[in-house]
Amino acid sequence: MFTHTSAEANIICTDNVTLKATIYTPINDIKGAILIGPATGIKQQFYANFAVFLAKNGYGVITFDNRGIGESLIGNINECDASLQCWGEKDMPAVFEQLKKTFPKTKYHLIGHSAGGQLVGLMHNAMEFTSIFNFACSSGQLKNMKKMSLIKAHFFMNCFIPLSNFLFGHTKSQWFGMGEKLPKAAAEQWRTWCNGEGYVKVAFGKTVHKHLYHELSIPSLWVNAVDDEIAIDENVLDMISVFSKLETETLTLSAEDYGLNEIGHMKFFSRKSEILWGHALNWLEKH
Repeated sequence: MFTHTSAEANIICTDNVTLKATIYTPINDIKGAILIGPATGIKQQFYANFAVFLAKNGYGVITFDNRGIGESLIGNINECDASLQCWGEKDMPAVFEQLKKTFPKTKYHLIGHSAGGQLVGLMHNAMEFTSIFNFACSSGQLKNMKKMSLIKAHFFMNCFIPLSNFLFGHTKSQWFGMGEKLPKAAAEQWRTWCNGEGYVKVAFGKTVHKHLYHELSIPSLWVNAVDDEIAIDENVLDMISVFSKLETETLTLSAEDYGLNEIGHMKFFSRKSEILWGHALNWLEKH
């Protein structure tokens, strides 16, 4: 096991927006460097234990809050124009540039959680990744969900988001245990994309005019859980279909096989689920 240090960092995006990030550095020589792409509305602290685990195993790691989320929210959220698209086009590329600057001349990997993997094709510099490891990353397409899950998702997306945006000027997604409150534009785009096929594919030719979804050809592993109501197999495959050249493998985990009560959409990164982290480490060691 390697020892490590961690330090906070300010990252300036091309449009001068500042993001708060944390860099985890192994003391000894590193095996590679990892960008952890967060799920929609999830703060970087959620991934801290996992990042420490990776750093202790010899990998440089960076975690961050997207604009409008956590410590990267500046001012009133109702005045924040952050969207899913700008997270992929501006935030993730800027964080990746910081990762490369901090850990030069090594292999770079993306570990994406939900939106953190979905948005990689919007990154102008994504071709520099060596591999992608995604957990709970799918299109989130509503119509593929099972009946009760569909009812809940439909209510949240198509009733609560518009109502919350109208009443409060932002989406109070924290009321549903869905991370932090969301800027209005991010929530609305989330709603629109999950109501269509292929998530971001809905925006191709509309708001998204440049992307790498048809160019990325690196190895990727897409991991989901049996008890995840969102990233079900059909939605994982729907998201994968947007990447026309990506080398893909899939893996579905069952909590029972690891003596866990649940994995779902979020618990892979919980300290209680450390038994699962070997899947990520094995992938990184191979690539």
